[in-house]
Amino acid sequence: MGQQATPVRTARLGKAIGPEPETVCGVALLLPGGDEVSDRRPSALWANGLVRALGRKLARAGRQEGLAVHVVHYRYRGWNGSEAHLAADATWAADEAVRRYGDVPVCLAGVDMGGRAALRAGGHEAVNSVLAIAPWLPEEDVAVPPEPVKQLVGRRVMIVHGTNDERTDPELSFRLAARAKKVNREVCRFEVHSDGHGLHQYREEVLCLAEDFVVGVLFGRGFSRPVQDALEAPPPLGLRMPLAAGFGRSLRR
Repeated sequence: MGQQATPVRTARLGKAIGPEPETVCGVALLLPGGDEVSDRRPSALWANGLVRALGRKLARAGRQEGLAVHVVHYRYRGWNGSEAHLAADATWAADEAVRRYGDVPVCLAGVDMGGRAALRAGGHEAVNSVLAIAPWLPEEDVAVPPEPVKQLVGRRVMIVHGTNDERTDPELSFRLAARAKKVNREVCRFEVHSDGHGLHQYREEVLCLAEDFVVGVLFGRGFSRPVQDALEAPPPLGLRMPLAAGFGRSLRR
């Protein structure tokens, strides 16, 4: 008997969250976290609670605007060094969104290692915005090139990070944001004071902030005053913008 070929792994988009609009006018691709190194395939339940909650929030908020929201299912759990598998899968997902929906704007929204993937794949021509929540970023090393930022030129970028995050260093995301701001004025970063990696303490505020940004960038809605101020403020002010308790309870667009 001949040996069977090993099946080629492929990334895929999960089923659209909520009712899919008849006419899709924008796409949010949700990128879950992952591991630094792993060749295992993520399970169907790999997306964490924050990703699922974000998906439901965005689907409700953008339904009338024609927003399609999908979770990206990776080929591997790991970033895996120079292979950058999660970033490659994010790029594939943007291609797939164009294939399915045509010339519509895409927002890459990632959590943890998915935040790194969103930032790295942000140069895709269909992507107009990137949201990175508690992004995992590599430690800075003089022997290793820093994370690239030039691909973010022309995109609106928001980073959100808890100041007590013990898994992903918030100082690293600040430094990346500072470098990105030098080549792209449309970068902001919010700090969630005293919250950790899962952002459980201020979960609702983080979700409202994400909704404000994503729906704004995809459909041209006006941002809330804090988001607009953060985008316009010079560094470091716009990169250390505190997320106020209760944000989103009385937003007026």
